Amino acid sequence: MSGPKTEAAALADIEALIADFQASGMRELHVRAGEFEIYLSTDALAPGLGAQAVAVRVEPIAPAAAAPAAAAPAPTAAPPIAPAAAPSSLPDNAVIVRAPYLGTFYRAPKPGSPVYVDVGSVVTADTEMCLVEVMKLFTAVRAGLSGTVHAILATDGAMVEADQPLFAVIPG
Repeated sequence: MSGPKTEAAALADIEALIADFQASGMRELHVRAGEFEIYLSTDALAPGLGAQAVAVRVEPIAPAAAAPAAAAPAPTAAPPIAPAAAPSSLPDNAVIVRAPYLGTFYRAPKPGSPVYVDVGSVVTADTEMCLVEVMKLFTAVRAGLSGTVHAILATDGAMVEADQPLFAVIPG
């Protein structure tokens, strides 16, 4: 008997579905299974295409004293992600909003538009905070809690990893 899929396995399935769609020559694909739904289209102006909300996990930051000192990572060819604030410098009650998956982080809906949120912005659970794009599919990341944005932890236009901290929010 097999158990539920891990997030990594589910992401691999989604990536495979997108790759198969791109190679198929199909113009549209809509898949719905339980609470999961994905819509793919080669037409950038297709109705229903655009930012879709995704539930993201938020969790309190562990106090800085509890975190063991980590060795400096070896340099890589990937461009560095310059966070606005180091997680250790955040208040103990800050809650982290994390990337739902690997992709490109965008603070605004399109170039030249105002950003979704900035430091000091008051958010509710349904507030769209940013977009994460993977293979031309844009997903809106919602706050998941009410509070005030304390820090932006990713750089606009940078690649982010799954579960990477994007924002620190002070509940309230």
